[in-house]
Parts: sequence; structure tokens; C-alpha cells
Amino acid sequence: MSAKKLYTFLIVIFSVFNAYSQEKFTLSGTVSDSKNNETLIGVNVFIPALKIGTTTNEYGFYSIAVPKGEYQIEISYVGYQSIQQNITLNQNIKTNFSISESGHELQEVIITDNRNKINIKSPEMSVNRLSITAIKKMPVVLGEVDVLKSILLLPGVTNAGEGASGFNVRGGGADQNLILLDEATIFNSSHVFGFFSVFNPDAVKDLKLYKGGIPARYGGRASSVLDIYQKDGSSKDFHMNGGIGLISSRLLAEGPIVKDKGSFLIGGRASYAHLFLKFSEEDKDNAAYFYDLNTKLSYKINDNNSLYLSGYFGRDVFSLNKSFTNIYGNSTLNLRWNHLYSSKLFSNLSLIYSDYYYGLDLDLVGFQWDSGIKNYNIKYDFKHYISDKFKLNYGLNGIYYEFNPGTIKPTGTDSGINPDQLDKKYAFEPSVYLDAESQISKKITLSYGLRYSLFYRLGASTINYYDNNQAVVFNSDMQIYEKGTPTSTKYFGKNKMIQSYNNFEPRFAVSYQLNDDQAIKASYNRMAQYLQLISNTSSPTPLDVWMPSDNYIKPQIADQVAIGYFRNIKNGAYSLEVETYYKEIQNRLDYIDGADLIANNAVEQVILNGQMRAYGLEIMVKKNEGKFNGWISYTLSKSEQQTPGRTPEEIGINYGQWYSSAYDKTHNLAITSAYNLNEKWSFGANFTLQSGQPVTYPNGQYEYLGITVPSYGLRNENRLPAYHHLDVSATLTPRKNKGRNWKSEWVFSIYNLYNRMNAASINFRQNVDTGANEAVRVSIFGVVPAVSYNFKF
Repeated sequence: MSAKKLYTFLIVIFSVFNAYSQEKFTLSGTVSDSKNNETLIGVNVFIPALKIGTTTNEYGFYSIAVPKGEYQIEISYVGYQSIQQNITLNQNIKTNFSISESGHELQEVIITDNRNKINIKSPEMSVNRLSITAIKKMPVVLGEVDVLKSILLLPGVTNAGEGASGFNVRGGGADQNLILLDEATIFNSSHVFGFFSVFNPDAVKDLKLYKGGIPARYGGRASSVLDIYQKDGSSKDFHMNGGIGLISSRLLAEGPIVKDKGSFLIGGRASYAHLFLKFSEEDKDNAAYFYDLNTKLSYKINDNNSLYLSGYFGRDVFSLNKSFTNIYGNSTLNLRWNHLYSSKLFSNLSLIYSDYYYGLDLDLVGFQWDSGIKNYNIKYDFKHYISDKFKLNYGLNGIYYEFNPGTIKPTGTDSGINPDQLDKKYAFEPSVYLDAESQISKKITLSYGLRYSLFYRLGASTINYYDNNQAVVFNSDMQIYEKGTPTSTKYFGKNKMIQSYNNFEPRFAVSYQLNDDQAIKASYNRMAQYLQLISNTSSPTPLDVWMPSDNYIKPQIADQVAIGYFRNIKNGAYSLEVETYYKEIQNRLDYIDGADLIANNAVEQVILNGQMRAYGLEIMVKKNEGKFNGWISYTLSKSEQQTPGRTPEEIGINYGQWYSSAYDKTHNLAITSAYNLNEKWSFGANFTLQSGQPVTYPNGQYEYLGITVPSYGLRNENRLPAYHHLDVSATLTPRKNKGRNWKSEWVFSIYNLYNRMNAASINFRQNVDTGANEAVRVSIFGVVPAVSYNFKF
């Protein structure tokens, strides 16, 4: 189809839908919290007489087109009191709604209304949203509320081991997750080498995890999207809240800049566990702590324009007697402009900066190492409410990347280290997208879209070239892979194009509503990931380096299909979700044996391109009402990789056969529950059971020059022992909270109640006394009791 014909076709389609919509009137506006004017995401706006509805978008805006007449509008949201309001529609009307929390105490509210029927009609699937109040009730290690640890209780989501950073979704790697905080990319989501996440729960407004059926507005990662929004801050009154725990404390302040128009939010969190390292004279120079800062400024210029400026800054510091110092962390900044062109067209323009820094200072050796990744992002998104049965999302996005694989500096004049700068790398990733949602009939709703992404690998860099374009060569005599030797090099100047890629990324989802309480849904999405995490661990570490696609590192291409059955039981008192999925990923990297990844200016010499596949069944049963609520989730899955030889003579990895990926967990069971005994006491419990993580054990040994050398078997053919633990918590809310501005609670928790010593790894060594070989289990946590005090005023 020619460009002219395509343009004519689009004009006709828009004209038809606009003509249809002109026969109706539009009700639009925002929904906010009555206490602080905080806009709310995902609020249900429903018209019972017509059995139609919509939900508020990421900025609290809604729009719905209905025929002329008088109607009752129902507004409902989890944890808030539902409201009904009669409205006469004889023209386009803008109506803003304010709703109140069901309870004003800190404890979890009791949900008494069905909130899920709208979701039955929506084609959205493979998506989980957690309320921040529910997250704060989950018992976690050392009593610290953790956003990332809470999503591990969802089906299809696992961890990379106890105390490990990141999370794995449907058999994908942690680097395949796009993590966004107020639209800014977070490259390392952990504090203290994976023990805690970087997200301060007091500053979090909304959390949504896309495991499949990912909308076209998202791109750049192969497995999932975790979209987190910070609170805007109260524009009515000044408030503060915080908490004091065993290893960290936090404090958040919010209030109006201009009452009912502008607001600020600033929150800080810091740990002080390193103070316990200073009890002895020999440890007084040791340090291990983190701190972070969340900020946001919001200003409503008028009914059609709002500005937001949000930022995050976090750092981890680890030091041993000043001879070894490690500092790393994220910085983000986002300036957003919300503009309402009409009651049917909403837009958001964002200018975003994101930076991940890693620094290492080895005073003992006399050098300093710096590395990191920066990106500059501009995006313009539109949400077009054509009619109550047809909605469009479209926009464009451009990201400029700056990669610093490593800068080496001597720390003194007597240092034997020569300064060096690994080649910095640059890239540009533009994209455009179009997403549509249309209701075909009373039973069928479709969502379909297309994302077109491009990627340009740019100079300044020196590129190696090899015989047959193979940077890794196969030694047929020794049956091993070795580094290739460059035959020539070429220097590309600043912003000169080295390599380019482009991909069409189609998205599709359909919902077939069996009745008011049951639906069958299916989805397909293709995702292109142009960045690769260079790491030889299954969990991201601060030292890992992000690399752009180039001549040798190809972009990962993921195709995922899913089908599911969804049901509300007893008018929403219970709900059931069953999904099965299949995912294939092209160009998944693996490493040759003995690969050296640190300070390597020619990483292409130690990597091989392979493929990956994952498939599974997910089941989730939820109890949504009453004093006792929670859910049970179970996942049966398989995640595999294959790296075949490039020629018949090559053996590939594991002789070219499929082998378990480092993220393969056959069984994953999670149970979480909350019980509100009365206004004073509430209780929570989590139980997690996962199959052991794939590992590679030695299967023999040999001696060389008097040294015992282990011999390893096939990659990932062994497993760690099964991983499981039970956590419990009790929350005490003093009765004196009633009628007081100061409200508080005590949270008592026990992590790993029965003291399960889960294996983070198993090390093999020779006993120095007996000479016998032995396997040593390394565990991080046993039973961990904790207490924390939370307050707000």
C-alpha cells in the first residue's frame, strides 16, 4: 500500500469515528483524593444504565462519550468510598470528582465493593497492579517495606536468589525488565547489593507490572515493564510521614505551594547499619550504607495545563578501612507538561534525564574506576478518546545514550596504574507508536497497535574487524572457543553511524466476555531490546556494564503469546486468573568458558549469540473482601537457552542442545494473606516456595603442577536446593489515633519464621585438615525478627 493510499485510508477511518462520536456528548475530567488533591490512577468511572465505563489514565484523567440524557455516574476505586452522582448530558461537560479513603488510619482498609468487573471487559491481560497500602502490610526482611520484593509474590515472577538484585519475569533475565520511575529508566533497582530496592514506599503512588500484552507505548526490553509513579504531593494541607526501622529510617514531607494549584513533595531515606561496624577500633573506618531522595513539584496552570518536575537521587557506599570504596546509584529528572487539547484529546510531553553511576576506589592498588550509562529522553504521548467504543494512544519517543564502559585513574603519584579510558559508546533510539482499543460488540473488545523502533550505534569508537566477521574462533583441536584476533580496525568519529537496526513491533490483545463475570483473553506482542547487560551472574550487580547493539551484539527480539481465563466469583468477592504463555527471544547472549568481562574493550571476543524460550502456566486465586483477604499464586514454567555452533564442526554451548537458563524455576508457589482483627490489630503472612536455581557443579577434578583443578560438567545441569520461607507480621495501631492529627503504628515482623537456611550458592573446596572434597552451602538469612515504627501527621 502506497503512502498516499495509507494516508487516505486513515483519514476515512478517523472521519467515520469522528462522525459517530459527534452524535454523542463527552463527559471528562479528573478524579482525585479529597484529602490532598492527589490524582488517582485506574479509577473506575461507570454508567450502569448503559453498562459502559472507563478508567482514569496515568495522570488521573478520564473521558467517556455517551448519548444525550440523564444518567447516574458511579466512581469506585480500591480503598476509597464509592460515590454516585446524577448528571444531565446535553452538551460536553467537564466534571472533576473527589473521593475519600474508606478509612483514615494507617492500617489496610477492608474492601467491601466489587472493583473488578470493568477489568473483565478490558482486553488487558498479564498485568498486575498492587496498592501501596497492601505492599506496606507484607512482612519483609529486617522490617523494611520493599516494592520489588512484593511483586515476587505474583505469578510468573521470581527472584535470582536470596539477597539478589532484580527480578525475573516469565523466565526472562533481570536485564530484560524495563523499570520506570515517573517515566525515567532505572538501570539498577537495588540498594546494598540487592537486599533492598531503590523505591521509597512512602513516595510511591501507583505500581503496575506488565508481563505480557504490553502496550505499544512501551519498548526497549524483552520481558516486562514495571511502571511506577511517584505521588504528586498534597495541594491542600501540609503533611509529614515516616518510619524508624532497625537499619534505616525515612521521612517524607508534602504540602501546597499555591493552595489547590501547586504542591511539593520531598522524601528521604537513609540506612545506618554501618554504625554497628564501628564498635571495635579495627573496624572504625568500615562503612556500608545507602541513602536516597525523592522530589516532585506539581503546578496546575489552568484546567487544561499542568506542569510536573520530579527527580530521584540515590547512592550506595561500601568501604573497608578506606582501602576499598564502592559507590554506585541512580539519578533521574523528569519535566512533564500535561495538556488537554479538548475533552477527547489528552497529551503528555516529557523531557527525561537518567544516569546510572558506578565507582570503585582501590587505594591498596592505587587506582580509581568509574563507569555508567546516561540517557536523554524526549517523548510526546497522546490519548485520544474517539468514542466510548474506540480509543487511540499514539506518540513518539527519542532516546540518546552515552555509555562509559570504564575510566581508570591512578589515585596518587606513586601509583603503578596508567590512566586509561575504555571507548565510550553512543547510540540513538527513536520510535513511534499507535495503539487502538475498540469494542467490536458487547462481548468482544480488541486492543491492537504497532511500534516502529530504530537504533543507531554511533561513534566515537574504534571498531575491530575479524576474518569471516567472527570475533570468537573455535579451536577444533581443543574443542574450545577462544578470542579472535582483529585483522583491522576503523575509527568512527563523534556521532558517526557505525551500525543501524529497525524493527516493527506489533501488539494485539482480545477479550471475549462470556458473561458479566467471565472472560477469555489472548494477546501477542513483539519487543525489541537494543541494550545488552554484560554480566556473568544471574543477578545484576553494580559492576555489570550495559552495552549497545553493534556489528557483533545483535538486538534481542522477543515474541510472546498468551491466553487466559478470568472470572469474578460471588460478585467479585473472589477472583480467578489462569494464563498460559509461550515466549521466544532471538539473539540472547551467552559467554564462552573463561570469559573476562571486566574492563574488556573487545567484549565481542567472548560472547556468542543464541536464542531463548520460556513457557508456562500461571494460576492466581484472590479473596478480595472481608477481614481476611489475600491471594494464592502458582506458576509451572520452563526457561531454556540454546547456543548452537555456527558451523557443523563447532560444538556451541552444551553441544548445541537446549539447556536451563539461569532463571528457570519449574515450580513457584506464593501465598500472601492479611487479617484485620479489629481497629487495633492486623496481621499478615507470606509463604514462598520455589524450585532451586540452575547452577553448574564440578563433576570431577585433576591435578596440574601439584594444584587440584575442578572439572565442570554441562552448563546449568545442576540445581540449588529448593527455596522457601514463611514470613509473618503484626501491626498495632494505638486507639489514641482517633481524633488526633498524629497517627502511628508499630509493625512487628519475623522473616523466615522457621529458620530455613536457603542456599544462595554452594561452594566446593578441599578440606585443609582431611584433604577430602566438600560442598559448603552459603546462606544469607536465617530467622530475622524486626520492629518498625511508622507515623504521619
